[in-house]
Amino acid sequence: MLNSDSLQFLYDLSQNNNREWFTENKKRYEKTTKKPFEAFVSALIDRIKKFEPAFQTTAKDSIFRIYRDTRFSSDKTPYKTHLSAVFTSHGRKTMQEPGYYFQISFGSLSIGGGAYFLEKEQLAKVRQAIAKNPKAFRKLIEAAAFTEKFGEIKGEKNKILPAEIKQVAVAEPLLFNKQFYYMTEIDPEIVLQPDAIEAVAAYFEAGKPLNDFFRKALGSL
Repeated sequence: MLNSDSLQFLYDLSQNNNREWFTENKKRYEKTTKKPFEAFVSALIDRIKKFEPAFQTTAKDSIFRIYRDTRFSSDKTPYKTHLSAVFTSHGRKTMQEPGYYFQISFGSLSIGGGAYFLEKEQLAKVRQAIAKNPKAFRKLIEAAAFTEKFGEIKGEKNKILPAEIKQVAVAEPLLFNKQFYYMTEIDPEIVLQPDAIEAVAAYFEAGKPLNDFFRKALGSL
């Protein structure tokens, strides 16, 4: 499981983000960081399956590689200085589904989820579902468990909406969103606690009712 050595490695990597250093410390990475994170994600998946029984993902399918794709980026540093994983029915293979996200670095831990990767038709379905029952949607995003954990819905916005939902958007401005995700940042040292899995899962579970709303809108529930 993740430990203080895992976080220390991520800090050291942030100060030495080059291939020579990483090559020299690769065995350390695998021992202190890669394998512990795989164990953490596996345990978290087992816990998530208690409220998401349809999930068939594995740690291998859920975890993002530490190697950065620098082909189209001005930032040419070769490695990510964080560990991250996505939790959907089949992990990275089905990231278009509403799901959950976990990312940790030396000084930060982000936990969230929602409907992030929406294609044009999917976005239309989500907006139609909100417009059809805005009170039900508002009830979900104002639920105590959700607001305590995440605060609000985030996402990029469109300036123009389809004519059929413009009127509803006056009362529900989140219809302008192109994405509907939630994210919070907490103390990364929570992963060092004995109840780390339960603590993280509690955040995901608070987002499940909203994810179910999106799944129903997309026809996957």
